[in-house]
Amino acid sequence: MTLFIEDNAPVMVQGITGHQGMNHTERMLNAGTNIVGGVNPKKAGRNVSFKLEKSNQQIDVPVYATCKEAKKATGAKVSVIFVPPRFAKSAMLEAIDADIDLIVVITEGIPVADTAYCVELALKKGVRIVGPNCPGLLKLPKQGDDSSAGVNLGIIPDGIVSSGPLGLVSKSGTLTYQLMGELSQIGFTACIGVGGDPIVGTTLVEALEQFEADDDTKAVMMIGEIGGQAEQDAAKWANEHMTKPVVAYIAGFTAPEGKQMGHAGAIVSGGSGTAQGKKEALEAAGIPVGKSPAQAAQLLIEIMNGGNAQQ
Repeated sequence: MTLFIEDNAPVMVQGITGHQGMNHTERMLNAGTNIVGGVNPKKAGRNVSFKLEKSNQQIDVPVYATCKEAKKATGAKVSVIFVPPRFAKSAMLEAIDADIDLIVVITEGIPVADTAYCVELALKKGVRIVGPNCPGLLKLPKQGDDSSAGVNLGIIPDGIVSSGPLGLVSKSGTLTYQLMGELSQIGFTACIGVGGDPIVGTTLVEALEQFEADDDTKAVMMIGEIGGQAEQDAAKWANEHMTKPVVAYIAGFTAPEGKQMGHAGAIVSGGSGTAQGKKEALEAAGIPVGKSPAQAAQLLIEIMNGGNAQQ
């Protein structure tokens, strides 16, 4: 399964020398991610040292001035962005200009206009953006294949699940981790957080397409929330194209209209984007919706055990 990234793809980190960049780069390295360089124009030419826990060895990651320089020197195909919101647009544009295949944007609080501009440009250039305001992408090693490597791009904790037949796509960060824990007994092929902003680089539908095309993924957990029409679009696509079971959970049934809840995109406006409306659209497409994360997990467990999910 590729899910937007091949095993052992070379990865760079923009903002590698910042506090978040340092912490999560070490985590990603320890998860097996092939991080080959970082980008910070003020600290170019230096190496940043990280400790590999399993081998107790130190690895030095070189820092470059630009994404183009990093790609030329390392062959990086992926960039993970850990920079403050005011620098995020320029960081995305730099990665797009360097023809990076996949850009994972962890940063939250990026102005919607900045995201819209970068996503449109990325689409024109054939560059995939995941995020912004997302936990990233975790791909587990393939079951029974010692040559398969895991890849962790972002802040998703990798130690709470093992490989298995489930796929997970979510608009929420913390609910991603909760459902991973609830379904840890089954395991995952991959977990992707697409982000909860009004505009994102990768949609729920595009994630479902990847899971549908993957032979190792047998069922999918989808986590949505109030605001926008992404879940309705996913329901329509799944009804027409999905052959694998999908179970959903929608956060925000008690959210008051006009009040932003958590993510920038999690807001009910003019009566649209409600949790109830999303639930109805999903159920009409044959996708059961859990009343709680635990119930959603139980519905999927029942399906995997050969039973019909009872809502």
